[in-house]
Amino acid sequence: MKISVLGCGRWGGFIAWYLNKIGHEVTSWGLEGCKEIVELMETGKNKYLTMPESVKLTSDLDMAVETADAMVISISSQALGSFAESLKKYDLSDKPIILCMKGINSKTGQRLTEVITEVLGEDLLLAIWVGPGHVQDYTAGIPNCMVIDSKNEELKRKLVDEFSSDLIRFYYGNDLIGNEVGAAAKNVIGLAAGMLDGANLTSLKGALMARGTREISRLMVAMGGDALTAYGLAHLGDYEATLFSKHSHNRMYGEAFIKGEDFGSLAEGVETVKAIMILKEKYNVEMPICEGVYNVIHKGMKAEEVMKSLFLRSIKEEFRG
Repeated sequence: MKISVLGCGRWGGFIAWYLNKIGHEVTSWGLEGCKEIVELMETGKNKYLTMPESVKLTSDLDMAVETADAMVISISSQALGSFAESLKKYDLSDKPIILCMKGINSKTGQRLTEVITEVLGEDLLLAIWVGPGHVQDYTAGIPNCMVIDSKNEELKRKLVDEFSSDLIRFYYGNDLIGNEVGAAAKNVIGLAAGMLDGANLTSLKGALMARGTREISRLMVAMGGDALTAYGLAHLGDYEATLFSKHSHNRMYGEAFIKGEDFGSLAEGVETVKAIMILKEKYNVEMPICEGVYNVIHKGMKAEEVMKSLFLRSIKEEFRG
């Protein structure tokens, strides 16, 4: 299969590397002049991997789209709407699009499949690719499990067959809403984990995992998804990589934030928590952890006080309250 990976940052670069490794003909596209594509073109590598020479590197979007049998989009989730506008001129009727990013629109609360179909229409062959794992682990040969989900059952099964390998075992998702929300929301829980680390409250991470998963499951149900999806690979299954790993941008950002240190880049959860607050109000769901993260990052409340208060709330039954 000829696959174009649109976006060549940390995760997009890995996807191109991975899909080429398992036998696909891959083109890696990056916006002209962006540092990631320039680095790959000039050196053949980035800080995470060496790109095989068989991967075509380009800034020509026409070529990347028109020569592809399928396209994987891996860019900043907040940029998806504007990027979709640049795809309107192409005939995409027979080209599957796989969204390999984790986020929710921070201005509208739309899931990413909603964002792209609003621009390009409901007839897209559309799927999502979510779940745990870090580039550094995968390129070191450490395997993991991920999920592909789609409203289109035939497309979902074809992609799982085409993309599976000894390095990544894919599962068939059966809850598009839940998997999208869970994949995005785990980054917010990751910020909370980093805050606990920074406040020397790391022992509370177990409680964070339990209550965070429960909190996100309530939102999934309110939006029409399945509560059990919160306990699957897209959300709880990604907690080790997000709440504990030294590679987790969201965890590191949360820790640096409350220490008053400059992390150097923006973590995805910073915008996602804005979207979660929109959904919280829209669906009238109690979400104290996400609201606490929002209050610390966007309203300047003291993280230590917020984090402690989350786990010292009024006594109630664990699952019925």
